[in-house]
Amino acid sequence: MSQGPDVRFYGRRKGHELKPARQRLVTEALPFLRLPEALPSDLRTLFARPVRDVWLEIGFGAGEHLIHQARAHLDIGFIGAEPYINGIGALIAAVTAPLNGEGNARGIETVRIHDDDARTLLPRLPDASIGRLFVLFPDPWHKARHNKRRLISAETLDEFARILAPGAEFRFASDDDGYVRWTLARVTRHPAFVWTAKGPSDWRNRWEDAIATRYEVKNITGRKPAYLTFRRL
Repeated sequence: MSQGPDVRFYGRRKGHELKPARQRLVTEALPFLRLPEALPSDLRTLFARPVRDVWLEIGFGAGEHLIHQARAHLDIGFIGAEPYINGIGALIAAVTAPLNGEGNARGIETVRIHDDDARTLLPRLPDASIGRLFVLFPDPWHKARHNKRRLISAETLDEFARILAPGAEFRFASDDDGYVRWTLARVTRHPAFVWTAKGPSDWRNRWEDAIATRYEVKNITGRKPAYLTFRRL
């Protein structure tokens, strides 16, 4: 496990003021859902029920995609990394809401949260501990002088390669053509990854087991997102 970097955070940590009930929920629930400082060598032990694998979503926004995946894959443990407190509050509200799919009422027991920049988490994760990685619609930082703020970089790709198990998927989505080209160029020349696309439909269509995020529904007008899938060699 590598040492943590000195990370300078860019972006928002807070939007509108949380309503009292949501703030109380965050205050009471986040300490139980937050990842511990010292992570176990086997991340599967972090969860309240047995899981066969652990998947990571970086920048989960309001958490709708992460919750969808957690409900669809009850045997997978999910770690969500997000510094934006309003998004964290939305995810916690969904995680703690009762589920009635199997005739019982319980919260989702397979989600843990890192409420900070993901780059402070990556070095703490054990080698080959993640079976799938999602980076969906990260901030593209359009201006050239801000490109260094983009999540996808040589340094983070090295960390992705370290934490992803052989054969693991890395899914990336963006509606910014410049960021798509940037990502393709960097990931395809990294020796640990291969782009799995065999034809245009493989990057033009959203993954069959995914849903549209709130960002996709509200913010994308006239732009066609790209959905890229890479495999850890």
